[in-house]
Amino acid sequence: MALEDAKKQVDQAFTRAELRGASYENTFGGALSFARRRYSKDLSGVDVAITGVPFDQSVTNRTGTRMGPRAVREASALQVYDPPYGWDGYDPLSHLSIVDYGDLAFDYAYVSAFPKALHEHAKGILEAGAACFAIGGDHYITLPLLQAHAEKYGPLAVVHFDAHSDTWADDDLTRIDHGTMMYKAVKQGFVDVARSVQVGIRTTNPDTMGFTTLDARQVHLEGPVEIARKIKEIVGDAQVYMTFDIDALDPAYAPGTGTPVWGGLTSGQAAIILRDLAGINLVGGDMVEVSPPYDTTGATAIAGAHVLMEMLCLWGWNRRD
Repeated sequence: MALEDAKKQVDQAFTRAELRGASYENTFGGALSFARRRYSKDLSGVDVAITGVPFDQSVTNRTGTRMGPRAVREASALQVYDPPYGWDGYDPLSHLSIVDYGDLAFDYAYVSAFPKALHEHAKGILEAGAACFAIGGDHYITLPLLQAHAEKYGPLAVVHFDAHSDTWADDDLTRIDHGTMMYKAVKQGFVDVARSVQVGIRTTNPDTMGFTTLDARQVHLEGPVEIARKIKEIVGDAQVYMTFDIDALDPAYAPGTGTPVWGGLTSGQAAIILRDLAGINLVGGDMVEVSPPYDTTGATAIAGAHVLMEMLCLWGWNRRD
């Protein structure tokens, strides 16, 4: 930690002059943004825009993920001093121009308008030339986000970490449900299922919609290094969208989520898998389902912030100078 900088840095969410670089303001003070990046709606020269999606009106069990973006931003203040561990010194905060684009604005009482609002929000980021990484919110948000990315890149390989497949049949496009959005994404042609994989699954749904499944048992038995190798083999050189439902982790590591299921990944396994995916052609992603009301220690938000930082590393790894 640069103590001289810590003495004078504060509120860098608004005061930082440069988009790149570490931050040394006190973790316990200052205005919150993701990784102390500057809040900005100006995407000129921006590589990556982080945006919050505080929506949780499609859940099947516990609510609270609307508070997820705020909690993850707070937790991310722990990660801004040094390069992420295990990336050979590569630091996305120093190498990439990243902004916190703020949250999606929407009318909470007009739920039917939400998908279009999020789709247009993400589309605007992508049209400005920045990559889009979202903090949820419940897992439904992946559907409009995937739509926006597929419109730009075509059908995408999806790497989906989750306890649930989210491929339960639902052909009513007006229904907004965090358990059926991947079914709809496949049906609407947003996903290249032959190059897509779901990791950590441990609930029963016989219809995989063509996804390769590497369930939680397989992760435990084969180990994270082998699982990462298999994921890379499946996606190959395809353009990848990554969605990470925090309930992919066991409730011992991520209790603050709406639909916890025992037997999940450890945070250590997830960290190894994500780091060993270096080299995939990641174009965007989201981290969802952090529910602060059930996250009494903050561990779930901390895990979510780490997942997003790993995604930034993955996005930037192939774009190093």
